[in-house]
Formats: sequence, structure tokens, C-alpha cells
Amino acid sequence: MKNSLTASVAALALTAGLAHADGHLMFAPGEGAFNWDSFEAFAADHDLSGQELSIAGPWIGPDAVLMENVVAYFEAATGATVNYSGSDSFEQDIVIAIQANSAPNVAVFPQPGLASDMAARGALTPLADGTGDWIVENYAAGQSWVDLGTYANADGEDQLFGFFYKVDLKSLVWYSPEAFDEAGYDVPTSMEELMALTDQIVADGETPWCIGLGSGAATGWPATDWVEDMLLRTQTPDVYDAWVANEIPFNDERIVGAIEAFGYFARNDAYVSGGASAVATTDFRDSPNGLFSFPPECYMHRQASFIPTFFPEDAESDFFYFPSYDEADLGNPVLGAGTLWAITDPSDAANVWMEFLQTPIAHEVWMAQSGFLTPFGAANLDVFATDGQRAMNQILLDATTFRFDGSDLMPSEIGAGAFWTAMVDYASGADAADVAENVQERWDAMQ
Repeated sequence: MKNSLTASVAALALTAGLAHADGHLMFAPGEGAFNWDSFEAFAADHDLSGQELSIAGPWIGPDAVLMENVVAYFEAATGATVNYSGSDSFEQDIVIAIQANSAPNVAVFPQPGLASDMAARGALTPLADGTGDWIVENYAAGQSWVDLGTYANADGEDQLFGFFYKVDLKSLVWYSPEAFDEAGYDVPTSMEELMALTDQIVADGETPWCIGLGSGAATGWPATDWVEDMLLRTQTPDVYDAWVANEIPFNDERIVGAIEAFGYFARNDAYVSGGASAVATTDFRDSPNGLFSFPPECYMHRQASFIPTFFPEDAESDFFYFPSYDEADLGNPVLGAGTLWAITDPSDAANVWMEFLQTPIAHEVWMAQSGFLTPFGAANLDVFATDGQRAMNQILLDATTFRFDGSDLMPSEIGAGAFWTAMVDYASGADAADVAENVQERWDAMQ
């Protein structure tokens, strides 16, 4: 579908900068399947000529280029100049900048925990009235995103500070379509079917899963994702939230149950490539290779959207949603991560930028590049560069609940320490209740 820029927007370009900015816009306005109407309407409503906007975030190198290609459309529509500063030590840098009263107008937080800390210090500005309603109405599982961006301010009052834009998906199972076809296996659509397929593959004399927890100093983290996904499939979201906040202790029977649900797949020699003893010692980057051997060493690998980076060159893969239990009737929960944008130094341009993030075009430009998923239902999936990205985003849109990676929300001593160690111990044969008790003892010692 092609839309032509209206005469009014063409006229506005003379003052807002669109005419001279066309040269660095990645996709020509009016062409392709982009929602140019949203761009036209936004440009018609905003003139920031001569104003500057500073943004700081975690993206550097090629990732920064992807973001700056989106920024170009904001500059073209408004006439503002945007200065982006990326850093691979953003978490430390933003705290220093805030303490030195030199914060950027907008900061891109990779994790809600740090944003929450900054809100409690009074360093963030609440988003405009109505933003929460917009999120609920326009984002899949919208209330989840409002909850994730709402924190207590310096007075202890909850306010919406964070707007999520650019999401990562973790609730995925990867497989080789060729191997599935040759074996006659169908993609499961429920956890019950996934468990039945696991049993069927074993009955056929094959191995269903490749699982690896190795990651150098971070060994154990892949199992935390498994446990978080299983908790979302066995308990309601409020249980997950209370667990992450330690309002429900780590050794609660519901948490132990989620650990044991992971163990159903990882603690059975017949179910995992190399046997259960190999799970803790196999590097997570190497673990999916068995999907593509001939004959296959395994048929399924649960991992986040980034894992194809480590697949063998030219490997043909596909994925499906890590399914929920039909019997539990908890909808389609999705585990993931993502970046949230917050105002750290208020200005007119910062407020308008937050409005820009609510336009389809702001999402579609990054969608058409790479590495971007969005829960925004109005964004046109046709602009995705690959069918895989499109299918992945549909999983996100079909989610009834979204929850952020729990270990990333916990204190680092727990989420990036005791939890990792506990999962290695459990995969190596320790009792689930015992390892959960060990984590809780560490958490109690922090009080």
C-alpha cells in the first residue's frame, strides 16, 4: 500500500525539516507498507524547529544505527535535532549523570529495576496523563506493560514513568522443520501436547531436548528462564510478581513446583542430549547444535529470540511458542525483556518524543530493519524483513500476559548469583526444595 504525503505535510516540511531530511530517511515517505498516515498526522501537529533533544541508552555500533534511523523520522517530522549517546556501561553512566545534574532529556533503560530506583530518587518525570490508558488500549497484554513501567516516586506514590519500546521474546522453542517432517512430528499447541511429544520422541528411540546452562561466569542463567516460564504456566501472574519481589519466598511450594517442572525436561537422561549430567556443563551457545546434526541429536531447544546467532551457518530452523497448559487455563503468558524509555530531564521535545513512540511509524521503521518486536497492535506486520520476525511478533501480540525476566528484576546477588548457582546445583542432582531454601537464605541475609 502506498500513500502520498499530503500537501499540508509537504508545506510543513519547509519549516519542520522534512524536505532537507529526505536524504537520510531510510524508507521514502509514501512508499511501502508503512503507516504513513501516522507520520503525516504527527508532523502536522508538532513543530520543534530549533529545539534539541538528548537521549542516552545502551545501544552502540550497529544497534545505535538502527535506533538513529528511527530518530531521523522524528527529526524530519518536527524539525528538532536529536543527540543520541550510547554506552555499553549505560547503567553506571546514567546514575552518574543524574547525580551530576547532567541527565539527558530521555533515558533508555534495559531493565525496570534501575528505572524504579531512579524514580524513587525523584530523578524521573511521570509520563503524560492518559499514557497508561493508551498503552492498555493499544498494546497486547497492555496492563502488563503499564505495571512494568509504574514505580513509586520519591513520596512513595505509584506513577507511570516507563514506556516500553523494543521487546525481546524468550518463550520460544526452536526446532529443525526438516527433522520434524522426516519424523512425522507436529508442532504442539499446549504444554500437555509438548510433554506427550517429548515422550513420543523417547519412545521412538530418539532424544527430544538439547539443554545447556554453561555461560562462563554467568553459568546457570538459561535455567532461570525455564523456571520463570514454568511459573507463569502453573501460577497466576500475581504469584510471579510476588515471588520476584520476595513477598512469596523462594522456597514456597509453588516456586519449588516450577523448578521441578523444569526438571521434568532436564533431569531425565532419556530426555536430554548427553544425559542429565551434561545439562550443567554444556555451553548454552553450543547446546542447540544437536538440532542440525544428521541424524539429529535432539529435536527441540527452548531459548530466546537471539539464539539463531549461534546456530550453524545455513542451518534451517523454525520456532513455536513455548505453550501453556490447557488444564491450567492461564491464557498465553510470555516471558521476555525489553527497553523502557523515561524522561530524566523534562522538556517540550521530550514530551513530544514520548508521543512519537505512540505512532505506528516509530515502530515500523525499526521493524523493517532487524532485532525489533513490539506489542503495538496498530503496527503493520507486513513491514518485517522476514517471515520469522513476523511470526515471532505475532506470538507477542497473542500474549495475554507479559512478564519481564524475573532474575533481572531481583537484586543482583540473587538474580545474577544465588539463583544461577541453585539452578546448576539442581541440574546436577540436588533437591529442588533444598536449592530453593539456599536462595531464600541468601535473600534473608540481605535484609
